[in-house]
Amino acid sequence: MYVPKHFEVREWEEITRFVAHARAADLVTTDANGLPVATLMPALWDTSSVNESKFGRLVMHMAKANPQWKSIEPGAQGLAIIHGPQAYVSPSNYEGKLTDHKVVPTWDYQSIHLSGTVEVSADIELLRHIVSELTEFHEKGRAEPWHVSEAEPKYFEAQLHGIIAVTLHVTKVEAKYKLSQNRSVKDRQRVIADLCSSRSNEDNAIAEEIKKTL
Repeated sequence: MYVPKHFEVREWEEITRFVAHARAADLVTTDANGLPVATLMPALWDTSSVNESKFGRLVMHMAKANPQWKSIEPGAQGLAIIHGPQAYVSPSNYEGKLTDHKVVPTWDYQSIHLSGTVEVSADIELLRHIVSELTEFHEKGRAEPWHVSEAEPKYFEAQLHGIIAVTLHVTKVEAKYKLSQNRSVKDRQRVIADLCSSRSNEDNAIAEEIKKTL
């Protein structure tokens, strides 16, 4: 990922918080013909074994009917893209619009890339563990969390046989928050006001993130 210095995020706590909040990732790998393929999956980042060269595991699962996993050979490299909010920024917000007219539109966004080695497995106990972990993670904020133990046993077992465990062993982390940090405070304040007036939830979310840069 191209990350200019003023858009780079290095704070580990913020990066892991962002991924946990996003709750899903696009996993990109290449097929037998070298063509890129991708699947969006719920994901949970296990950072309990982080060191200088390894950054934990991103655990996911995909449908067994999905051909992507069949092209993932041992040692294959993958890229998980974790998306945040994004918004169009009009040059009308820039002071230069009234002076030298050296202004153009841009796009503000937040994104994190996790790269590493992909491992796939049909091991039922591993799948049970992954599904249980993901369910617990996504249910924990509910008033009455649902537990996998509540599922009819034979039905749940049959569902496990229909999916594949996918683990990304993370060796590289890239984080980019492009939030108009290269613009003046006044320009950013105008961008914030503009995005706050939008009916788009993503525009509003980016406005809140830009506020943090002031």
